[in-house]
Amino acid sequence: MKRIALLGATGSIGRQALEIVQEHPELELVAAASGSTPIDGLAQLTQVGGDLTELLDRAEPDVVLNAVVGFAGLPATLWALERGVDLALANKESLVSGGDLAVAAWREGGGRLLPVDSEHSAAFQLLDGRPPETVDSLVLTASGGPFRGHSRADLAEVTSAEALAHPTWSMGPKITVDSATLMNKGLELIEAHFLFGLPYERIEVVVHPTSVVHALVRFRDGASLAHLGYPDMRVPISYALTYPERAETSIEPLDFAAGLILEFRAPDLDAFPCLALARAAGDAGDTAPCVLNAANEVAVAAFLDGELPFLGIPDVVERTLGQVDCPPARDLADLTAIDAEARRIASALTRELVH
Repeated sequence: MKRIALLGATGSIGRQALEIVQEHPELELVAAASGSTPIDGLAQLTQVGGDLTELLDRAEPDVVLNAVVGFAGLPATLWALERGVDLALANKESLVSGGDLAVAAWREGGGRLLPVDSEHSAAFQLLDGRPPETVDSLVLTASGGPFRGHSRADLAEVTSAEALAHPTWSMGPKITVDSATLMNKGLELIEAHFLFGLPYERIEVVVHPTSVVHALVRFRDGASLAHLGYPDMRVPISYALTYPERAETSIEPLDFAAGLILEFRAPDLDAFPCLALARAAGDAGDTAPCVLNAANEVAVAAFLDGELPFLGIPDVVERTLGQVDCPPARDLADLTAIDAEARRIASALTRELVH
């Protein structure tokens, strides 16, 4: 029996995780948390808001599924990694913001870090058990979002409703907007660097409109292996919660005879500069990814509230990166301070753009 703590129980990932737990009697939900929605009776221990690490201390789980949105998920990520508790990570922002601290905690704790993002789950499965020296590079795929093929000029007047109409995935509003700007793929690029220990120049992003191929790995002998499946988050959630088993799910297998289209193209970095901003922040290192993430969270929230145009998102992120110092972080307190400063500046820049 695996004791599961589910953080972010009412979000898109959380709701699908509940389905997986209910389908598998060997999984026991011992704790659940939400940001603001009441969840009384959902698990043995429940919590709305507050310090998630206190809930984890009481629950003593075998696996923490961290599906909290944004930087707020970082303390729970560090809690699990420091204690060697298996972490099923759907909160990419915590690894982006605190990658160096998280990797150090992971090494010290010795537990398993099981990615839940579809692309990173795919890469994990392709790389599992492979000697690192045999790996040439990793390719992450992006659907391109609802504005695939649009020019920068086309994006000047797009609305939040248009940005939230993702063509292949059903996700929460923040990650859906990130997919529309390609920042989601930028965050995943940084996450992949920390998860798999690959330098940024050996991680590529390509646009793959049908979202059938979730990742590819090139090997030194010239071969490339791919992970394919319909775009359904229940697959990587199930894999993370039942690892090292591959439990049965209700997801239909691919129908290859139906005529799958495997099309790939380079991303348009002029129309979607967030991807390039993320790569530059990753290359800069130290707390630049933390600043990138904080500014993006502020800008996306302002866009969803109708306070910032779509193209204002990369503008705010770029200008915030230019104004905030990004020293190394010694601990969570340092990261929290950098995050707060980046949010303050991003908020001020957002007001400037609006007025």
